[in-house]
Amino acid sequence: MRALICFAVLLLTASAAFADPPKLAVFDFELIDTSLPGEFYGSRPEEARLLLISEQLRKELAASGKFQMLDIAPVRDAARKANLQACGGCDLKLASELGAELEITGLVQKVSNLIINLNIYLRDVKTGQMVAAASADMRGNTDESWTRTMSYLIRNRLLAPNYGRP
Repeated sequence: MRALICFAVLLLTASAAFADPPKLAVFDFELIDTSLPGEFYGSRPEEARLLLISEQLRKELAASGKFQMLDIAPVRDAARKANLQACGGCDLKLASELGAELEITGLVQKVSNLIINLNIYLRDVKTGQMVAAASADMRGNTDESWTRTMSYLIRNRLLAPNYGRP
């Protein structure tokens, strides 16, 4: 009997190890720019950086093998028209349309060229529950500061062992 229980546990463990990683939709990051230059001139450099870090996140999570990355192209326009952080769950609906099990939205808050905050939110699409949230402040408004901050959050939060796993 004991051997049978051990065998059953071994089978369950093995099947979990070979299960497909969860399907993940990573939406493009959004920006809240309350800086004085942003108010007057718009956020042109930051708009390009939003795409840069969104792609960086997709590539690094895909390379980890912990997620199956889904292409958001079919819903990208709808996502860009919505404020995903305040749309009452439209992000979950869009992710569901893609067949995602998990979804990531992100937000960059720019207070000034010196004070910027990067936020990542990982949610379960079926329940809407927050699985993990990660945030980091950066000092300096350059491509390097944005990508280094994203790398830090990926490595030390999203891919860290047991951090926010469903």
